[in-house]
Amino acid sequence: MTLCNPPNQALGLSIAMDGPAGAGKSTLAKLLAERLGYLYVDTGAMYRALALKALRTGIDLTNDAALTDMAGQTCVRLERGILGNRVFLDEQEVTRDIREPEIERVVSRVSAAMGLRRYMVEQQRQIARKGGVVMDGRDIGSYVLPNADVKFFVTASLEERARRRQEQQAAKGHDIPLNELLADIAARDEQDRNKGEHSLIQTPDAILIDTTDRSVDDVMAELLSHCRRG
Repeated sequence: MTLCNPPNQALGLSIAMDGPAGAGKSTLAKLLAERLGYLYVDTGAMYRALALKALRTGIDLTNDAALTDMAGQTCVRLERGILGNRVFLDEQEVTRDIREPEIERVVSRVSAAMGLRRYMVEQQRQIARKGGVVMDGRDIGSYVLPNADVKFFVTASLEERARRRQEQQAAKGHDIPLNELLADIAARDEQDRNKGEHSLIQTPDAILIDTTDRSVDDVMAELLSHCRRG
């Protein structure tokens, strides 16, 4: 797979941000990168782009070899935009498409393909090599960037995460019952915690950030204080 992203040239900290779905890590990682003047690397968007291609081309999501072969022939590119990162799949913008509910339901299965993940991890490490990066995902601090200068593990209660996801989907015109979202997120949590060396875990050196019932500004102030000490 070719990510088509030039290596980051800015010097600075390498910051890893992990956590379960819906905890707010992507929003926080994006804002933190903006405040620090760093590159934001949305690893979830990369996997979502590949999941979108797998669905569009009819690839069997249980066929690791087919998914890995697809990744090797795919270009995923991240581009900084006025309203955040833009995501391109084989030079077609898919920024909105990768956030659809059907992608949410299958992305964990696609990202579980080991060969595909190896391609992704190597590209992500190359992007982060020079520092000045905030990278979020599920196994960034534990596997992708184990020597990151600062590691955060962002979490929130299951109920809070489901409520937030419901609001996000409602804003896009999707009316999804809360109990369905609770079940979907709980199932994804279980999948993400059981992926071997790529499992969702809080490493001993990661700083726990619980966003339940907290404002973004409050959490951001805490993140910045740790980065400035780092």
